[in-house]
Amino acid sequence: MQDQLFRKIENLYPEMVEIRRFMHQHPELSFQEENTARYIAAFYEKMGVEVRTNVGGNGVVAKIYGAKPGKTVALRADFDALPIQDEKDVPYKSLVPGVMHACGHDGHTATLLVLAKVLYEARENLQGTYVMIHQHAEEYAPGGAISMIEDGCLEGVDVIFGTHLWATETTGTVQYRIGPIMAAADRFEISIQGKGGHGAQPHKTKDAIVAGAQLVSNLQQIVSRRVDPVDSAVVTVGSFVAENAFNVIADKARLIGTVRTFNENTRDFIAAEIEKVVQGTCLSTDCTYDYLYDKGYPAVVNHAAETEFLIDCASKVPEVTKIEESDLQMGGEDFAYYLQHVKGTFFFTGAKPESAESYPHHHPRFDIDEKAMLIAAKTLCAAALNYQTKEQHHHQETLA
Repeated sequence: MQDQLFRKIENLYPEMVEIRRFMHQHPELSFQEENTARYIAAFYEKMGVEVRTNVGGNGVVAKIYGAKPGKTVALRADFDALPIQDEKDVPYKSLVPGVMHACGHDGHTATLLVLAKVLYEARENLQGTYVMIHQHAEEYAPGGAISMIEDGCLEGVDVIFGTHLWATETTGTVQYRIGPIMAAADRFEISIQGKGGHGAQPHKTKDAIVAGAQLVSNLQQIVSRRVDPVDSAVVTVGSFVAENAFNVIADKARLIGTVRTFNENTRDFIAAEIEKVVQGTCLSTDCTYDYLYDKGYPAVVNHAAETEFLIDCASKVPEVTKIEESDLQMGGEDFAYYLQHVKGTFFFTGAKPESAESYPHHHPRFDIDEKAMLIAAKTLCAAALNYQTKEQHHHQETLA
C-alpha cells in the first residue's frame, strides 16, 4: 500500500509544483489569509472531502475517513506569508508588493493538499482517520495554532506530525530531535523617559540615548554571566529608536527585542532579570522606564516514541539520503501548542536549492528545491499509514 501511494504522490508532483507556485504568486499576511483559505477549502470541496472553514480564524480542517477502523492521525501545514518584497527573478515571483512566501509555507500547503488527494483516493483501503490541519498565522504571535486548538481541530486526534521545508539543508536530508527542537520566542519592549534639551548643554538633560546605549550593553550580561552556559538562551535588541535633530538630546528612547529559551524556568528568570537591568541602568542615568514582556510561542518539544517512529518512517522513503539529529534551533514555531495537547513530532525536510544560490528563511530572495515537497509528502504519508500498524501491533502485544 505504501509503495502504491508513493507512486501516486510522484505522479501528482506536477500538480504539487503548480499549487506551490500559485500560492507563491498570491501570498497573504498572517491573519489576512482569506483568499488562501478559500483556495484550500475549494480544493477539498471539489474532491468531496469533509472540510470545515473559519477554524479559529482563517484555519481550514479537512477529514479523510478510511474504510477500516483505526487511529486518528493529524498532519499540519501553515499557509501565511511575510511582509517582505520578493526579489527573485523567477516566473512565479510574488505578485503582491511587499508580501512573499519567504519561509516555505506555500510548499507546506502544496505538500499536504496533494498528500490529502492521494489518501482520499485510497480511502477504501485505509485504516483510521486523517485530519489535515491547514493553519493560518504561524508567523505572527499569538499565531493560529492556539485558536484552532480552542476551536476543536485536535478533537479525537491521537497523534500529530508536522514538517518544515528547511532551505539551509540539502534536499534528501531529514532532521529530527527528541525533546526540545525549537525555542520559545518572546518579545520585550522598553521605553526610557529622560529629559531632553540642547545638544550643547548635556548637563541640563537626562540623555535617553545614553541610557539606552548602556542598557543594550548591560543586557548582554544576562546570558553571558547569569544563565548557565549549558542552558541555551538568547537576548537580542532588534530595534532602538530615539529620533531627533542632530543637536537635540533625546528625552525618549524605545527598545524592542526578543528572548529565546528552551527551559521555562530560564524563560521566567530572563524576563525578571531584564527588568532588574533596566531598573539599575535607569537609576544610574536618572531616567524612568516602562517595561513590557510578552510571552510568545513556547518551545517545540517532541515526544520521544513518536520521534523515533518518525525516524523509522523516513528511512523507508527512497529519496531520503541522510537522517540526522537536528541542532537546537532558536527560531520559534507555534506547532509547540499541538504537542502540548497530543503526542507527536516536528521535523525538518532539507530543501536547499541545487542550481541557484541559496538564501536563508525570511530573505527577500528565499526559495526552495521543490523536489523536497515529494520527500516531505512521502515521509508524512509513511508516518500516517504506519502509525495505524504500529498501534495495532502495540495493542496485540498488550493483549499477549
